Amino acid sequence: MRLVFAGTPDVALPSLETLVASRHEVVAVVTRPESRSGRGRRPRPSPVAVRGAELGVPVLTPARPSEPDFVEQLRELAPDCCPVVAYGALLPKDVLDIAAHGWVNLHFSLLPAWRGAAPAQHALLAGDAVTGATTFRIVKELDAGPTFGTVTEAIRPTDTAGELLDRLAVAGAPLLVDTIDHLELGDLEAQPQPGDGISYAPKITTDDARIRWMEPAFAVDRRIRACTPSPGAWTTLDGSRLKIGPVRLLPDVVGLAPGELDVGRDYAYVGTATHGVALGDVQPPGKRAMEAAAWVRGARLEGRVRLGADES
Repeated sequence: MRLVFAGTPDVALPSLETLVASRHEVVAVVTRPESRSGRGRRPRPSPVAVRGAELGVPVLTPARPSEPDFVEQLRELAPDCCPVVAYGALLPKDVLDIAAHGWVNLHFSLLPAWRGAAPAQHALLAGDAVTGATTFRIVKELDAGPTFGTVTEAIRPTDTAGELLDRLAVAGAPLLVDTIDHLELGDLEAQPQPGDGISYAPKITTDDARIRWMEPAFAVDRRIRACTPSPGAWTTLDGSRLKIGPVRLLPDVVGLAPGELDVGRDYAYVGTATHGVALGDVQPPGKRAMEAAAWVRGARLEGRVRLGADES
């Protein structure tokens, strides 16, 4: 089949590469326009734009997929199917109708659970034991289209969102190709999603990433892992923001107030609503992330110090 692939971030790369290596023909890649990132805030192409160019596939970067010029380009490309992985823009009906087999999305959850932009992050926040990836046909309603297939993935106790998404991206790529293979053969029918078990996973905001030390230790741990690497879990100390990496649970460390630090030359423990956690990496403002012990030595903390004390 003639395919136009739509995707933007790194997690879309395994699917793009697997599709290009398949028997199908990827005639173009659609991705988000350049965005400013890094210290210099220079415009940078998306990972999919870079990899698409490396693979010799024409790259389209419409500001909005509703642009008439883009719609006309897509019609001229005449795709049979448009596979999608984390493209990041809403597709209007006239665009959805162009491909005979529609737009087939690889979504990183077991639908109808965690519809939305951040399914892996919300699975971690909720403490799910298992998640997965689902292929489905895109419709106007958010992630509500009929499904084709799934793969499951166990969530490990120390998984960050980045680690979990990396595994789902690799496991989901063959599922996406297999779905397209069977659509071409005509022996695969989409099945409506169940009406129960629906949950939503909106984008994780900076406020979502603020650590609530008043929560139990298990919830603090989940929040930090769900926000790693992006947007990055954080707390405050003396009015400055600290980014905090994954922590280690310390059930035997009790008696610390929520946010209270107990530091030594080689450790930094923080109290929660239940028991302590050991800090891993800490990133002070304007500096690189460092091990908690190195941060403690450089910060020269004195007296009773409490993280998050100046937050409302």
